[in-house]
Amino acid sequence: MKEQLNFAKMNGLIPVTVQDADTGVVLIVGFMNEEAHRRTVNERQVVFWSRTKERLWKKGETSGNYLDVVSIQPDCDNDALLILVHPRGPVCHTGQRSCFGDDRHPGLGFVLQELRSIIEARSEQKPEGSYTSELLDEGLARISQKVGEEAIELAIAAQYPDNQRSVEEAADLFYHILVLFRAKDIDLDDVGKELTKRMAH
Repeated sequence: MKEQLNFAKMNGLIPVTVQDADTGVVLIVGFMNEEAHRRTVNERQVVFWSRTKERLWKKGETSGNYLDVVSIQPDCDNDALLILVHPRGPVCHTGQRSCFGDDRHPGLGFVLQELRSIIEARSEQKPEGSYTSELLDEGLARISQKVGEEAIELAIAAQYPDNQRSVEEAADLFYHILVLFRAKDIDLDDVGKELTKRMAH
């Protein structure tokens, strides 16, 4: 990719848009020179060229909120990049999720990813009194039973005019599915890939 990129148009720099791979939220826009691009590709974490500091700058080098690279895609003219990432924390120096403002109502994709991370932490740390830890300890049969129960409860709730009941039961079902995925070591991203394949038909 390096040989194809055109750094000449902006005197050695190309603009870079960084987007959350799970939610599609634009997190930050910056610039890269050839060295920043090379390090980003090799280290799989976003490195910018800071025009104010006039040096290479790895996002997260002081905060620890690194941007882990999922994919790097040049535009059609090879003079700009779109980078999809998994952010390790807030991206903006103000503490907000994005430099373009904090979404007070994050999308379902973001919430599911955050919930997945919490379930993984409960699985490893096993805090006392954690329902998630207890459910995982009870094993796959119990977890599968709970998924079935929640699916039935959602189907029953759908028969009533109050949609809030359906929303609440759907939330319960999503949660228990994520616990099931943790127990079976299934990556939530694999579901996204499967849905993407089906949308093509």
